[in-house]
Amino acid sequence: MPRRLSRRDFLKVSLLGMFMAACRKIFSPTAPASLREIPPTVSPSSTSTLASTSTNVVGTSPVPTQALPQITSTIPNLPVPAFIIDGHEDISWNALEFGRDPRQSAFKVREQERGTPVPGLVGGRTTGLPEYLVGRVGIIFATLFVLPLANAYPGYRAVTYATPSQAEARAKEQIAYYRQLATDEPHFRVIDSQAGLEEVVSSWLQPSPAKEPLVGLVFLMEGADPIINPDALEEWYQDGLRMLGLAWHATRYSAGTGSPGPLTDLGRQLLLAMAERNMVLDLSHLAEEAFREAVDSYAGPMIASHSNPHKFLPTDRGLSDDMIRQLIGRDGVVGINLYDRFLKPGWQEGNQRKLVPLETVAAAIDYVTQLAGSARHVAIGTDFDGGFGLNAIPDGMDSVADLVKLIPLLDKRGYKREDIENVMNGNWLRILHRALA
Repeated sequence: MPRRLSRRDFLKVSLLGMFMAACRKIFSPTAPASLREIPPTVSPSSTSTLASTSTNVVGTSPVPTQALPQITSTIPNLPVPAFIIDGHEDISWNALEFGRDPRQSAFKVREQERGTPVPGLVGGRTTGLPEYLVGRVGIIFATLFVLPLANAYPGYRAVTYATPSQAEARAKEQIAYYRQLATDEPHFRVIDSQAGLEEVVSSWLQPSPAKEPLVGLVFLMEGADPIINPDALEEWYQDGLRMLGLAWHATRYSAGTGSPGPLTDLGRQLLLAMAERNMVLDLSHLAEEAFREAVDSYAGPMIASHSNPHKFLPTDRGLSDDMIRQLIGRDGVVGINLYDRFLKPGWQEGNQRKLVPLETVAAAIDYVTQLAGSARHVAIGTDFDGGFGLNAIPDGMDSVADLVKLIPLLDKRGYKREDIENVMNGNWLRILHRALA
């Protein structure tokens, strides 16, 4: 005799059914340009105080017009956050260096790149607008990243620099790219204010036929060399920069990955200029000495957008337990990086993905949670397409759309609804609310 569904079970089945029906409509050859079939969302309690806006965004998207059977993500279990925030993606770098259009599906880009050098250099594409929408990725910390010329990929130098003025020009090009992207594609929005944040969040919390879901882009500079000097920061702030990491490898502002040491005098001056504007300091890539100095001296909000604990990444790119505790003490947030090398010690490119199951990501999230005593200080910072791709992301994922698969894994670990919502969006939202004017 079939088991009679409880009210909770009926809600699960109904919500999942609506979601899968929407996916079939979106990714069928006859899908409408409008993505109004995204199902009703469950409003997170951690964001319920956001004021709604009256802005309606109705436009056509060129992307969800073909069948994409490879999309595997579902919402397999409640609780279901209304949307997800990814704390680190190199969108403009991929577009300007490798010609990867973020409006296109990751699967379409993989087909386009067959026979080119790109997959061999940076892996198969994992991000794209259709995947953001199906996976409910509503906000992304979108980087301004300029690669030092010495680290350039063979044959690719469009977004590299050898001098501060070159770094400045390349990063300005990325801001212009994001602005144009948001003009050309109605699903993208640049977020540089509370009003912009609330517009994007409202599009997920209060969906309607007249208000399509938006993907918000918050500018995060990874490595401060594009800033000629601390006095130039105001111009960047006026251009929309709200988050700033001083280092990648070593920069003029700080020691960084592979280059131990402290902040430089320029770095200390830049922190003062950042604090005057209440900008978010990103501690990822800072050398340990510089990290500790920055945490002790910086007065504004701080994060580690895409960094993992030493247990999972026992190099200077990882964070020791004490470094994490320092960040927790400042009410900061650690964004867990989903690169397999940063999740399993000893994993190398070419190793099998099954060695790093998606459960490893849940374990890394839980590690920070246990250090903190709550889920208030950990989030997601995938770093997807940041020099690695499909061959180097956790087993069970095919694209960024599969971030929703973390939900049942956290649920299984005993995380309450509020905890899951904080990990998936609420903790990053807290930082954004502090920083945005």
